[in-house]
Amino acid sequence: MVPTTSSESESKSSFHKVSNAKPQLAVSVADKKLSGNGATVQTEALTSTATDKSLQNGDNQKLRVSAYREAAISMGELNGAEYIEVPSPRANNAKKVSLLPLIFLIFYEVSGGPFGVEDTVHAAGPLFALLGFLIFPLIWSVPEALITAEMGTMFPENGGYVVWVSSALGPYWGFQQGWMKWLSGVIDNALYPVMFLDYLKSAIPALGGGLPRILAVLALTLVLTYMNYRGLTIVGWVAVSLGILSILPFVVMGLISIPKLKPARWLVADVHSIDWNLYLNTLFWNLNYWDSISTLAGEVHNPKKTLPKALFYAVILVVLSYFFPLLIGTGAVPLDRDSWTDGYFSDIAKILGGVWLRCWVQGAAAVSNMGMFMAEMSSDSFQLLGMAERGMLPEFFAKRSRHGTPLIGILFSASGVILLSWLSFQEIVAAENFLYCFGMILEFIAFVWLRIKYPNATRPFKIPGGTIGAVLLCIPPAILIGVVLAFSSIKVMVVSLVAVAIGLVLQPCLKFIEKKRWLKFSISSDLPDITSNGPLLH
Repeated sequence: MVPTTSSESESKSSFHKVSNAKPQLAVSVADKKLSGNGATVQTEALTSTATDKSLQNGDNQKLRVSAYREAAISMGELNGAEYIEVPSPRANNAKKVSLLPLIFLIFYEVSGGPFGVEDTVHAAGPLFALLGFLIFPLIWSVPEALITAEMGTMFPENGGYVVWVSSALGPYWGFQQGWMKWLSGVIDNALYPVMFLDYLKSAIPALGGGLPRILAVLALTLVLTYMNYRGLTIVGWVAVSLGILSILPFVVMGLISIPKLKPARWLVADVHSIDWNLYLNTLFWNLNYWDSISTLAGEVHNPKKTLPKALFYAVILVVLSYFFPLLIGTGAVPLDRDSWTDGYFSDIAKILGGVWLRCWVQGAAAVSNMGMFMAEMSSDSFQLLGMAERGMLPEFFAKRSRHGTPLIGILFSASGVILLSWLSFQEIVAAENFLYCFGMILEFIAFVWLRIKYPNATRPFKIPGGTIGAVLLCIPPAILIGVVLAFSSIKVMVVSLVAVAIGLVLQPCLKFIEKKRWLKFSISSDLPDITSNGPLLH
């Protein structure tokens, strides 16, 4: 990555100046260590011949230095000698994700289709359910997507929101952000095997509970985890295929329902019988996680242009995928609020089209949950990789498989899913929403603080309005966060606060382990300096 303070031509000329001066090449391998007050850069100069010489890593790979390597970064003069920074031998050589797969990865990070929105009708009736999926995106989804586009292009690396918060508030709060977001992501991912089996249990009653359900959860988790291991490019194109398959039955259902639609059913509302806790938690869960794609920014082709475009198209796709199925379900079938629970769309399909359409919707729900599981696990595991590359986690978290995927991160995330899959749907949603809210508060603070402290930092995509506009953009979602937290149950609040407290203690423990050298921590040499003294923010 070329920092904004040095042009490509300067990097090349600096390289030629060094390589042509002597038959030996001076290469700096930077071991950067972040501290709460700034950055300490320890540079070790390694001298080696430039002919048929290789740097040895664990895999005995050759690191060839090319005069035309774009990542060669001029480091200025130090003690009379010039140095360049060479990309880490751990650098990812896997294929990058393009626009269309990225749109569907975001789609599955956030939505995956209308499966799981049924509880909004159960909690508040048709009118409030429909209004919720029109108004809520304006209050929450659009601001979060805009902030993700600006910050994700400003810091296009796999740490994502962890790097944003670290650059603004320091590495301690960056770690807390990473802990809360990773934990909420794993909790969120535990939903998808549950939802998958809830849609199938009407056809296969044995999956409703007991040993068959446990075995099904384990088998599903293992299969989808293996797909994540095989590579993000595969996951992206699988997401495209699954997305089309999960949307198609609702297109057919919509055509079949036209003669049966009664618009008056959409206006049914009873303010006095609204379950606000269930209503808000379901809306919030179905329309958040736009920032999760930021943890994959280092795997995206030309992220500074691709990421904002993908977020724009994904917002439209997500809103349509919720609103129109709700129009069909509430307008074409007589209202029975008690029946509107997880899996009810398959029953609506049977009423409208018969068993064949019900089976199709159940199949679509299955592939949708597969897509959401894979997208969420990709985000969670690459986040751990990004944190390890920033020295926040032990170095082994940065290890990639031969497919370019974060092996240890995938295993950790899969283990968390298995441990949490025994919780109920409502408990999982409420717990992950609570933790997610805390993480979003840190993101909003970091976003505004970086606007105030570094107004001239390079922002390939910048939300208009200056600092005042940034503050105003954060006010509606911040109020919404307060409302969601206020409606949380005591049980969810206690469990979530305990999880937050673990993170507050875990970071100092890891720093102690690093100090004692019980585990190896390192910062990837090809990442830019994000501290207050670093060139990226000036």
